[in-house]
Amino acid sequence: MADENGLSMKVAKYQGRDRVVLTESNEYGYCSLIKATKSVLDKLDLENKTAATITAKGRREQRLWNPIALREAVINAIVHNDYTREVPPKFELFADRIEITSAGPLPEGLSEAEFFEGYSIPRNKELMRIFKDLEMVEQLGSGIPRITQFFPADCFHFTENFLRMTLPANGQILAQLSEHVTPEVTDPVTGAQSGLESGLESGLESGLESIAARILAALEKSPLAKSELAGELGHASISGKLNLRVNQLLDASLIERTLPDKPTSRLQKYRLTEKGRNSLK
Repeated sequence: MADENGLSMKVAKYQGRDRVVLTESNEYGYCSLIKATKSVLDKLDLENKTAATITAKGRREQRLWNPIALREAVINAIVHNDYTREVPPKFELFADRIEITSAGPLPEGLSEAEFFEGYSIPRNKELMRIFKDLEMVEQLGSGIPRITQFFPADCFHFTENFLRMTLPANGQILAQLSEHVTPEVTDPVTGAQSGLESGLESGLESGLESIAARILAALEKSPLAKSELAGELGHASISGKLNLRVNQLLDASLIERTLPDKPTSRLQKYRLTEKGRNSLK
């Protein structure tokens, strides 16, 4: 729970349905587990795209994954992870699903049947108490029944060392989003809506991406790490919003990593590309 520690959780995004082409690797950590949890939730909420359908009764919106179940799955993996193994939870996004993997088997004395019925033996009692005091969890044993309201029990896979939840995306929403070149997406940080393929440059030109513009301006002098960027922006620590904007700038090829072969290195810094310099001008 320290503001600075050696624990980091990763959110990886792949191009297709396998782990062959990694398109994005985000690291949330080296800070309080509460802050890291909120950053992971913000990132997955951004990826949980919304499709809208206009009917006679009005506008109907649906998301790729039920947000209640997704939140419960994330927090369950973090709270019940076996940290004695020094392996943090892992979150992976594929074209058709999200896989959430936590370290450790079911707690001793808890069967799979009891697990699905809502019985709970907390692996990390003090961590559970902190999350409950912060109202990030409601009560013991309520998370799994909430998840199984929307996803079947066979989405859970138990091994001797890990628990993996595989949450399939809503096929109807996937099909609807694929029909549009620029599906409507809601940014949970700003509340703004944008097209999936909308260029970040146009946002910079219109002044809509002030944080992104400030990041580019900070990098004009020299490469900086995320912690240094946070300081340039007047933030005490690396926020989910900063991570989001850095990833958008990377996707738009306006900035690049100084260690491209080691995206999660603690020595990683970011610098302007030629395209970024032109956009800044």
